[in-house]
Amino acid sequence: MHSPQQTSPTLNAMQFTDSKKAQLLQTLKRLRFNGQLTLTDPNKKQWIFLLYMGHIIYATGGTHPVRRWQRHLAVHCRQMHAQTFACKSTLPGINPEDSNSCWEYQVLRLWVAQGKITHEQAANMIRAVVTEVLFDLTPAKCVTHQIKPDKSLATPMILIDVAQAVTEAQQFCQVWSNAQLAAYSPTSAPVIKQPEYLKKHTSEQVYQSLSKLLNGRNTLYDLATQTKRDIVQVTRSLLPYIESGLVELIAIPDLPTPFDAPSPDEPLTPVKSSEPLIACIDDSLLICQTMKKLLTKTGYQFVGISDPLRAIATLLACKPNLIFLDLVMPNTNGYEICTQLRKLSVFRDTPIVILTGQDGIVDQVRARLVGATDFLSKPIDAEKVLRVMNKYLEPDDVN
Repeated sequence: MHSPQQTSPTLNAMQFTDSKKAQLLQTLKRLRFNGQLTLTDPNKKQWIFLLYMGHIIYATGGTHPVRRWQRHLAVHCRQMHAQTFACKSTLPGINPEDSNSCWEYQVLRLWVAQGKITHEQAANMIRAVVTEVLFDLTPAKCVTHQIKPDKSLATPMILIDVAQAVTEAQQFCQVWSNAQLAAYSPTSAPVIKQPEYLKKHTSEQVYQSLSKLLNGRNTLYDLATQTKRDIVQVTRSLLPYIESGLVELIAIPDLPTPFDAPSPDEPLTPVKSSEPLIACIDDSLLICQTMKKLLTKTGYQFVGISDPLRAIATLLACKPNLIFLDLVMPNTNGYEICTQLRKLSVFRDTPIVILTGQDGIVDQVRARLVGATDFLSKPIDAEKVLRVMNKYLEPDDVN
C-alpha cells in the first residue's frame, strides 16, 4: 500500500458515498497520516480535516465556517465569544493563510496556552465542530480529495477517532431525517414571507417574537444557539409556518473572518470630510457592519465602536454628528454611556439614538431621563435608520 506521500494529491472527480468518505478517513488512520485532508465538490466548496497520526484534531470549511466558529464559541467558550473579532490585533503570530493549519485551530491553541480557555473547553468545542463539519459534508456526492502531509504538527489538543466521529455525524443525520427535516438545511435562514397574513393569524406576542427571530439574518443553527434549544426542536417548531408558505428558508452569506474584518474601533470608511459622521456603539460587529454598509452607501462617514469601554475616547477623537448606541452590552450599558456623553459639552446636543431589542416603556423612560434622543428597534431596518437620519440631521449637516 502506498504511503500518503506517494498518493496523487488530487484524484479525478468520483462519486463518494458516505461510506467511501469514511473509508478515506479510515485509510489515513491506518497510515497514521499527519497533515491536511481537503475534500472539494464541483462548486469548489471545501471541507478541511487536520489529522495527527490518523486521528482528527480539527475540521473546518463547508457552509458558514465562521458562523459555526462563533456559535460554538458562544456555547463552549462564552468568555471569549465577544473577543473573536479582536484576533487581528491581539493574536500575534496567527497566520490565516497557513496552508497546513487553519486560523480557528491556531486561535484555540493560543487561548489554551494563554490560559484564557481550558483544555476541556477547547476539546468540547472541537468535538462539536467536527461533528457538524461531517454532517455538512454528507450531501456532497461528487468530490475530489487532496492530501498535504505535514510531520511538523505540534502535539494536538485532542485526538478524535475517525470511526467515532463518523458514527456521531451519521447518528445526527438519522435524527434529522427521522424528524422529517431531510429536505431542509440547518444552515439556511428563516424569514417571514407573508408578515401581514401571519400577524392576522397569530397572537401579538407570537408575531412579535417571530418577527425578531425570523429576520433572514440568522440560520436555523444560529437560532438554536440564541434560544438555547436543540436544532431539531427549533426547526420542527417552524415547520408548520414553512410548509404553509408563511416563512421561507433562504441562503445567507458567512460572516467575515476576524482577519477580513476591519478593526472595530477605528473609522471603517473615511469618505469626504464634508459628509456627516455617524457613530455606532454596539458590541456586535455584525450590527456595526450592517450599519456601515447602509450608511456609507448613502454617502455618510461611519465609525463603528464594538468596545464600549473605549467609546467615550473614540467619540471625543472623531466628534460624530449622530450616535447610535446599543442599550445592552458587556461591562457597561447604554444608559451609563449616554449619561457620560451628556455631561460633556461637545455632546450636549448630539442626537443619541438608542438601539434596543426591548420595547419596554420602562427602558424608554429611563433612557429619556439620561438624555437619549430617540429609539430604534433591532433588528436593523434600513428605512427606519434613514428616517432617523433625516429627522435629526440638519440640512446643513447633510449638504
